[in-house]
This record gives sequence, C-alpha cells and structure tokens, in this order.
Amino acid sequence: NYAFSFLQEIPLGDYHRLEGYLFPDTYDFYTGEDAKYVINKMLVRFDEVFTDEMRAQVEKSGKTIHEVLTVASLIERETDGTDQKRIASVIYNRLNAGWYLQIDAAIAYALNKADLLTYADLEVDSPYNTYTNLGLIPGPICSPSLSSINAVINAAQTDYYFYVASAALDGTHVFCTNEDEFNEARNEYNAAAGIVG
Repeated sequence: NYAFSFLQEIPLGDYHRLEGYLFPDTYDFYTGEDAKYVINKMLVRFDEVFTDEMRAQVEKSGKTIHEVLTVASLIERETDGTDQKRIASVIYNRLNAGWYLQIDAAIAYALNKADLLTYADLEVDSPYNTYTNLGLIPGPICSPSLSSINAVINAAQTDYYFYVASAALDGTHVFCTNEDEFNEARNEYNAAAGIVG
C-alpha cells in the first residue's frame, strides 16, 4: 500500500493498480534491491514529474489523473511521438461523440500480444477491447512518458476523428475528419506496406 494521493482512488487488490504510475526514467538500482524500494522510487519520481501546475490543469479540465494517464498510455503505444497532441484530439473527439475508440494498442495489451492483430483479436471479451466497449478503458496500458502526458493535458483542438499510419511508412500518421478520408488513407498504407485484404 503506497501512500500517494494519486493512488488513493484506485482500489487495492487490482494487479493493474500501479500501471501508468511507475514513471519511465533512468534509475540506479543495485543487485538484490528490494522490489518495494524500486516501486516506491518510481512512484516518487512520478510524484515529482507530475507537477502541481499539471495537477491544477488536470483538475481545471474536469479530468482525473487516472484518465490522463490512461489516455497518455494509449498515445504512448500508438505513436513515435511526433503527433501526440493530434492523437489526443482524436481520442477526445471520439469519446465526446460517443464513438468506439478502436485503438489496437489496448487490445494488444489485453492479449499480451506484440505482433499484428487479427480480425479475431478484435472480438476478444475484455474491458480493454475498444472495438466492443464504449468509453475509456479501465486504466493505463503502459507507463507513459512526460511528452505523452503533456499531450493529453494540452491536447490539440481539431476536427479529426480518425488516424492511420502513413503510406510513407515512416512512423507518422495521416489524420482524417471522416470515414471516406480514413479508408482512402488506410488503403494507401496497406498498398505501401504490402498488406492484402
């Protein structure tokens, strides 16, 4: 039981409880280090990095720290970092419109799968299935970087509801306002990547 204010609303006993809060950074640890010490050090670092100013911005926005970390973790797994604020805008546009998020990274987390998802994977019975469950997933799927967290706090204001990997195959994304644009961009990506079907 770790006595940090940001963990107080998360129920004990949930093995996902600390997911997202163990801040990714460079640490010095020694062989035989107690796991509780390691976890505490990472939580202390999160507490330092997630500043009072950031907490005030989150509170003013009506979001919770848990929600911010959950969205930031989706962004962390979806992009190389160049378009985080636009991905945040897509996520919030879809949430506000009552649409399915349809984010593959959440399903990959649920299935503990690193390779490409299949159509069967998209049917998995899990609260992390963003194709079958509306709203935000229960919690973070990784420990997001500070840039992903800031992208959520300072999300871009756009009319985008879709994004797809770019046909340039360079890790960037194409952002779309409607399904026709999305399908066209997806077909271009599939052709460039040699994906059939």
